[in-house]
Amino acid sequence: MVPVPILLVTGFLGAGKTTVVNHLLAHAEGRRIAAVVNDFGAINIDAELITGASDGVVSLANGCICCSLEGDLLRTLAALLRRDPRPEFIVIETSGVADPADIVRNLMDPLIWQEAPLETVLCVLDATTRAETLNDDALLRSQLRAADVVALNKVDLADAVTRAQLRDAARALRPAAVVVDALHGEVPTALLFPVDADRVPAPREVGPRRPAADSFETLSWTSDRPVSLPRLQQAIGLLAPKLARAKGLFETAEQPGRLMVFQLAGGRATLAPGEALAPGVPRARIVFIAELGVLSKAEIDKVMEACTEAA
Repeated sequence: MVPVPILLVTGFLGAGKTTVVNHLLAHAEGRRIAAVVNDFGAINIDAELITGASDGVVSLANGCICCSLEGDLLRTLAALLRRDPRPEFIVIETSGVADPADIVRNLMDPLIWQEAPLETVLCVLDATTRAETLNDDALLRSQLRAADVVALNKVDLADAVTRAQLRDAARALRPAAVVVDALHGEVPTALLFPVDADRVPAPREVGPRRPAADSFETLSWTSDRPVSLPRLQQAIGLLAPKLARAKGLFETAEQPGRLMVFQLAGGRATLAPGEALAPGVPRARIVFIAELGVLSKAEIDKVMEACTEAA
């Protein structure tokens, strides 16, 4: 049986991993790609590509599928390999706070390796990241050191000097990696997928397992009332210095009946129009990611409740 190569996509919170996965699925060029993602709701393939969803799997008209990572990774992969038709490639998007070395170690499982060998590790790096940050952040260094390809995303937001310094710093940490610019998550597929589908890559060496140490936590806020957009902007301004990432959906008092999609990454906040508000769901739901102990649920609730319109 022909093996199914795995592409592992890593990178810090907000670097643009989902943008890369979205681009790969939307431009599959006849490849049957299965994407395994932690944050299923972040996948935003063009509506005309989606043909249906069942059992936690979204099917796309181009033959690709996307599923959420629930439970054990190896069980998820085994289920994908049993699908008919079988995928030709599998893309795994890691959490932004995951050490890829631990995932690589799991993928060395002999039973998985025989059917789905790890082909490429892609690290997506925000091009606006200061080069000195790579020296200060152990997790970011680990993500880079695992990479075969480093994609500098958001290059349109960084000046030439910042990009050059970051590129040099990344190459110093991982000399063997190919470093490419990836405007809007567009990474050349020739760097990611094998030319010879029958070739099985050599297993990778992984270091000793390190004790798990969670350094980030996720805090959620929901409301059954719409939010005032000016008040929300003030609230996010108060919380942003303590946040690593935030994302959510909410109805505003200014545009009732329609959701807005909110993203905060790399200190930059964006708003985009979403779908119509479905019945029976909260009118506002936002997830905040911060370092352990930096924010409390009580602080978030106090700041965010001040954004809502009185019933």
